[in-house]
Amino acid sequence: MAHWLYKSEPSAWSWEAQVAAGEAGTYWDGVRNPAANLNMKAMQVGELGFFYHSNEDKAVVGIVEVVKTWALDPNDASGRYGAVTLKAVEPLKRKVTLATVKADPRLADMVLVKNSRLSVQPVSEEEWCIIVVLGNP
Repeated sequence: MAHWLYKSEPSAWSWEAQVAAGEAGTYWDGVRNPAANLNMKAMQVGELGFFYHSNEDKAVVGIVEVVKTWALDPNDASGRYGAVTLKAVEPLKRKVTLATVKADPRLADMVLVKNSRLSVQPVSEEEWCIIVVLGNP
């Protein structure tokens, strides 16, 4: 199974809001980047991803799960963009900051380092394992 990273500004949608959404999860809408949209189209139910607080924290703070696959975003008049539905799985015991990710040579090729503006991005199996360990000492 693939792994992912989802970026959100905590003032717009925080980890706490994601947790409060409960088992039903949240429709991860509003993404208008073609590459991010393609990433969401590739997702399968049960795949896990990191919830990343952008701008204010710049840190991985939790793990989410895809509970519904990509569907068109009814708010997109172009009919090109959609979203998946995500639910919170668990918080990381310790935030993994962007500075920590950039300082770790094992993560040098991570999309978060090379293309940090992409709001929904793939995470390799190796990157996933490293960040899970960093976040759960």
